[in-house]
Amino acid sequence: MPSLIILVPLLGLIILNMPIGNFMRRGAFWFAIALFSAQVLLAVFHHSLAWTGKLPPVDALFKVGFTIDHLTFIMFICIGLVSFSSLLVARHAMGDEGELFKFINLLIIASVGMSGIVMVKDIFSLYIFLEITSIASFILIAFRKDVYGLEGAFKYLVLSAVATILMLTSIALFILVSGDTSFSTIGASLQSGNRVIVMLAIGIFICGLFIKGGVVPFHGWLPDAYMSAPAPVSILLAGIITKAAGIYTLIRITSAVFGFIEPVKAILMLAGTVSILFGAFAALGQNDFKRMLAYSSISQIGYIVLGAGTGTALGIAGAVFHLFNHSVFKSLLFVNASAVEKELKTNDMNRMGGLSYRMPITSATSMVGFLSTCGIPPLSGFWSKLLILIALWQTGHFAYATIAVLASVLTLAYFLMMQRKVFFGKLALGLENVKERGAGIMFVSIALAFITIGAGIFFPVIYNNFLLPIKEILVK
Repeated sequence: MPSLIILVPLLGLIILNMPIGNFMRRGAFWFAIALFSAQVLLAVFHHSLAWTGKLPPVDALFKVGFTIDHLTFIMFICIGLVSFSSLLVARHAMGDEGELFKFINLLIIASVGMSGIVMVKDIFSLYIFLEITSIASFILIAFRKDVYGLEGAFKYLVLSAVATILMLTSIALFILVSGDTSFSTIGASLQSGNRVIVMLAIGIFICGLFIKGGVVPFHGWLPDAYMSAPAPVSILLAGIITKAAGIYTLIRITSAVFGFIEPVKAILMLAGTVSILFGAFAALGQNDFKRMLAYSSISQIGYIVLGAGTGTALGIAGAVFHLFNHSVFKSLLFVNASAVEKELKTNDMNRMGGLSYRMPITSATSMVGFLSTCGIPPLSGFWSKLLILIALWQTGHFAYATIAVLASVLTLAYFLMMQRKVFFGKLALGLENVKERGAGIMFVSIALAFITIGAGIFFPVIYNNFLLPIKEILVK
């Protein structure tokens, strides 16, 4: 079954691009919808026999070994949900059928790369799928071929190339020490290898992943890429690509290869805390809607890294749950930002105001998204932040826990500022004819808002069935 997650989309891409008229172009949207829906459903109902059934002829086509666990299932849900949301928004945002078809192709390629990232169990295959995701992302950022899009894509390309060099150098050092590329063999070899080489390789690889994930101080590409990319691409980048390519990989590699040794935990907790504070303070000073959300993403990524840095089962569970929550509520906020941008032809919040009268659904769902980001109960963001705080307190990191709480107050401050400038108050002049954007975009906003609320209300079920079993990744 794991191989089919890669094989089916690839075969679909080949068939969709066969020169047999426009029929395939018209069917591409529904194929992608079915693909992402099936991925989410299979991951949610992960106890199904579909995952346990053996398919030797199919698996034999792949020399790459795949592994499936509860962390993988959560990532499958995130990939499917965000890709589904991005696709629905693209249908309304793209200019014509040909443009949408190109986007769907790139979206499927990116989803294949991310699915590969979360399933592989050797470090070189991981690198290959990271590069597939990065190349697709670069093209997506520059999709419109406008000045800002090309600038954002160029910054992403340059820093991604630096990350590639760092990771390849690190992989070479790992192979030098272990003679193999599998997670288990490298992890075992690092315990007895040359400590200087081992620590150098670990540090270099972590820096590469920090670039991919937009962690401070390697975040330079992120605000420009998020702001300049087309609306569906911003949703994809903020919702899942940085999580899969950077943050998930960081958690998986640390647990499976490096181990939560003290130097690694110290690096993660420091980088996470700096990202939390920098992103929050930077967001406070923004007047551009999407740019403020980009800096907010940097801050929330910091919480995930901070939780992972505790190295405990509870901290990892909190980090992974916040990764899921951030995928949902940040996608929701970028969906709504795209709706506002389409109607007003601007992202300047100083030119907005009173939109709750004209766009009530967008306003209400944005409120759900930002309250969850701030950690207000009973929304899902409250529970993930609570798990992280408890893990910090249990491990004696009281200063980090205090900073994390105070940063949530900053988050509340800049989101209240956003809500006041964009949705509250009197309707700004010239906005009398503004209206909600299409049924498809409203459906995505409402669905993501309900997931945010539902994940908070049914947190005990999620914790027992998805988060608690994640401790298996800490058993080496």
